[in-house]
Amino acid sequence: MDNLVAVIACAVVVFAGSVGALLVTRRLARRKAPDELDGWALAGRRLGGPLLWCLLGGTIYTAYTFTAVPGTVFSSGGIGFYALPYTVMSCVIGFVLLPKLVSVARTHGFITVADLVRGRYGSPLLSLAVSLTGIFATMPYVALQLVGIRAVLTVLGLYADGGAGDLVLTVVFGILAISTYRYGMRAPTVAAVFKAGLAVACTVVLAALVLVELGSPADVLERAGGAQAVSLPPALWPAYASLALGSALALFAFPHVLMVAFAARRPEVLRRTSVGLLGWTTMLGVFALFGVAALAAGVRTPRGQSELAIPMLMDALAPGWLTGILLAALIVAALVPAAVMSIGAATLFARNVYVEFVNPTATEAQETRMARSTSLVVKIGALAFALGLRDQAAINLHLLGAVWVLQTLPMIVLGLRRATPHPLALLAGWLVGMVTGTVLVNVGGFAPLVPLQVGASVVHIYTGIVGLAVNLLVIAVAQLLLGVLRVPRGHLSVIHPIDSARVRRERGVVS
Repeated sequence: MDNLVAVIACAVVVFAGSVGALLVTRRLARRKAPDELDGWALAGRRLGGPLLWCLLGGTIYTAYTFTAVPGTVFSSGGIGFYALPYTVMSCVIGFVLLPKLVSVARTHGFITVADLVRGRYGSPLLSLAVSLTGIFATMPYVALQLVGIRAVLTVLGLYADGGAGDLVLTVVFGILAISTYRYGMRAPTVAAVFKAGLAVACTVVLAALVLVELGSPADVLERAGGAQAVSLPPALWPAYASLALGSALALFAFPHVLMVAFAARRPEVLRRTSVGLLGWTTMLGVFALFGVAALAAGVRTPRGQSELAIPMLMDALAPGWLTGILLAALIVAALVPAAVMSIGAATLFARNVYVEFVNPTATEAQETRMARSTSLVVKIGALAFALGLRDQAAINLHLLGAVWVLQTLPMIVLGLRRATPHPLALLAGWLVGMVTGTVLVNVGGFAPLVPLQVGASVVHIYTGIVGLAVNLLVIAVAQLLLGVLRVPRGHLSVIHPIDSARVRRERGVVS
């Protein structure tokens, strides 16, 4: 590959896409400036089907997903295909769960998932637990998007000495920080449309290159080593199933995913969008097969860096200018989820930590300024983390974050029932689940699976599922004990105390 040509092509695509997205976002923002937190964090709750499909898909299907999934197939075989049933289950869960959550959020003006928990259970401690868990789980996820960008820059040769790659990484993230600070959720919404078009084009072009250069699917499979390249031994079936189920459940506990859902124009839009996400799953399935194509093409990645397999496959099959465009698509694919994640974490902090516990009399303008400032801090922290630590550290912390955020799911789902559990039971379940998951992940050397003795055999189960099972068991036992002891639930508020401007004005008059 001609590195200079590829670098120039990549830079042109990313720069043109970023500038175009900023100009379109600026024009959209003129119609209704995102001065209120609702407008900044949720784009005014006006997203229709096509925009929501691009944004929700662009948020869930990250650049790291499009490199890590085929990378896992490349390095570990069939276990990497767990991402396909995981995303299919996510579509089903989204179809059932998201419209109900959005309906409640729109009725009461909830902006974050912690708002929903606070309003349903009337417990500031539960809201704080959800907020802090979501923030700490999201931070390494933002850094992980930089791992995807770094993989692209490595193939382009910009990380030979590290300096040029770090500079490019900083510039790209600087553009992201400025756009989201000013325009909030509108910026990644526009960029997501650009990402969706690039993702479709990249899938089609790379599939065509594989067929032309490597032959038919049967030829590719044979050159990759036959069925063994994609086989899944029966001993790994429990691991495969639990990884898929746990990942699908954890997805809808991540605050940034729920914030995108809350931005929908109507709950019904989410049902159509959830079905439409199968289109993104199809593209991910094709990319997973590209992991087999990388084996067939003789790609050799550095040890422990299997996520480089797809960028290196592009390098091996495409001419320099086309490689640059394909790799640029991966960079753009990382910007959308990184922006949404930073907005989600910042809004949680500003609304459910700062206003709730630090400055209860804050005006809506102060709340929005705090969210904007925090979004910058999140991005700067993620950038410093990515530049200062090894990629594996971000991967390990993201694994731990996924286990953590899964422990907040009972608070979210059980809150939709007419009869909700006692807040203390939920808090006890969350705490025990967090400790259990953290201990198991650390003892296992940050492996996603934990071995369990079942009869005479040992099965490997996703750690997050084990933590969730313990969480639910503690909730059931604690609920029973609290009922026997007749511990009062306390006053339950249906509406979050910082929901509306009217409440803030009243609070200001009283003070």
